Amino acid sequence: MTTVATGRHTSPAYAGTGRLIRLALRRDRVQVPVWLVAFVLVYAVSVWSLKDLYPTPADLHLIAASSAVSPVVLATNGLVSGDSLGAVVTAQTLLFLALAAGLMNSMMVVRHTRQNEETGRAELVGAAVVGRRAMLTAALLVALATDVVLAVLLAVVSVAFGLPVAGSVALGAATGATGLAFAGVGAVTAQVAQGSRAANGLAGAALGLSFLLRAVGDTTGSVDESGIRVTSAWPSWLSPIGWAQQVRPYDVDAWWVFAIFAVFAVAAVWLAYALTGRRDHGAGLVQPRPGPARAAAHLPTALGFAWRMQRTTLMWWALGIVVLGATYGSVANEMDSFLDEGGGVADMMTQLGGGAEALTDAYFAVIFLMMSFFTAAYAVQSVLRMHGEETSGRVEPLLSTALGRIRWMLSHVAVVVVGIVVLHIVLGVAVAIPYGVAIGDPGGPLGDLLPASLAFVPAVLLVAAATVLCVGALPRRAASVAWALFAVWVLIGQIGPLLNLPQWVMDLSPFVHVPALPAADLRAMPLIVLTVVAVLLAAAGVAALRRRDISVQ
Repeated sequence: MTTVATGRHTSPAYAGTGRLIRLALRRDRVQVPVWLVAFVLVYAVSVWSLKDLYPTPADLHLIAASSAVSPVVLATNGLVSGDSLGAVVTAQTLLFLALAAGLMNSMMVVRHTRQNEETGRAELVGAAVVGRRAMLTAALLVALATDVVLAVLLAVVSVAFGLPVAGSVALGAATGATGLAFAGVGAVTAQVAQGSRAANGLAGAALGLSFLLRAVGDTTGSVDESGIRVTSAWPSWLSPIGWAQQVRPYDVDAWWVFAIFAVFAVAAVWLAYALTGRRDHGAGLVQPRPGPARAAAHLPTALGFAWRMQRTTLMWWALGIVVLGATYGSVANEMDSFLDEGGGVADMMTQLGGGAEALTDAYFAVIFLMMSFFTAAYAVQSVLRMHGEETSGRVEPLLSTALGRIRWMLSHVAVVVVGIVVLHIVLGVAVAIPYGVAIGDPGGPLGDLLPASLAFVPAVLLVAAATVLCVGALPRRAASVAWALFAVWVLIGQIGPLLNLPQWVMDLSPFVHVPALPAADLRAMPLIVLTVVAVLLAAAGVAALRRRDISVQ
């Protein structure tokens, strides 16, 4: 695209940035508020729950001291730095906030850059007076504004709960700075990758690597003489998520760490701008491999084509689940002693795990619940991939052949269903084998833990079916509604038992109806009902697609 000069006060490379910002804000008028509301709700409920679980300074000191010496807590919750309420809140929530902010920002930048080129929007916009760097600049400025709003909201919520102002501002700023760092990562991957899926995959891999580096650094760190502060090893300093934790809100409030964020963000943005000028419009720096000279026998079929489109996504999700599952399984043998020392943690784990007598079984029940949220996210993303094919116009040539829209949709749904089952099998094995090795019986736990993982398949199928219904009946709002439903169901499933919500509210989440194996007995009827409801929702979605027009956007 040729750079176009316009106006006396606008650089040609950035011409039209203001209008593109307004366009991006209009496209995100639903998604961004949903993200921000989810952040605030999760954080507010977490603070409220922690205040209730640890009401006295002795309780706070106990959880901080026991967490500081537990590798599983350091790996999954985050860095321990102090025993005040604010410090405990930070240790329990900042890791999640940083991960979610990084995901939100990278996806946002890719959506307003690479996805626009992939769908042809950028070409239409480029026919007007728009500079070469305008689209990337608009995406980054929208991400920056979103991060500022997020930081302010988290700080306000913290102060509202009576936490110190300085620490509250530090926590909000650390979350926003992490988001901005991964906005820079998304800007780079959008220039490197050929399509939006590949760009999001690369950014997600960077986010996962950041999480692992921080986990290694925190678990191999040292505890000071007070027993409530952990000094991370050097791998944590290679991770933007690790930098967020090193701010240590409500403890030392290390403001100088934000200089590292600034250098990283500036370097990433500079690299993205440099790469923008070195590639063709619509193409990435890394070109996709040419396919084989002859197509595989299954590719001309609807099911084979759907599998070809979805297999890479399934592979990356499976890899992430293997890593997380193996991590949780390898430390499960330590949970009895930790939970016995953790005061309110044992009560919380038992509530979420269904009231089991064995705390290790309750731990496994919680792990499978949490990991089912990941597989449900895979289901939503994979079903919406079908919607992306429709809105991009690529499905119309397919449907102009003998392929009907129902068979096209069912082929994608079938691949997603198989993917859900595969991921839960992988999860059960990944958790069971390391745990079995730790207790000296490598294959023993598999008989209990694999069914516990598979028990969540009907709930995840219902989430996928609801997304199918959104694609069929609400094509213009499919992504927003599907992710909003997912967020609500996850929130109820995660924190509903802790808040003693009314039963009718709890029943809205499919995850609540799954028996908490291996901590509880298997009950088949809830799983059968979830499966039947999933089938009905998917059938309604297919019927709705049959009655409406294709390519509504």
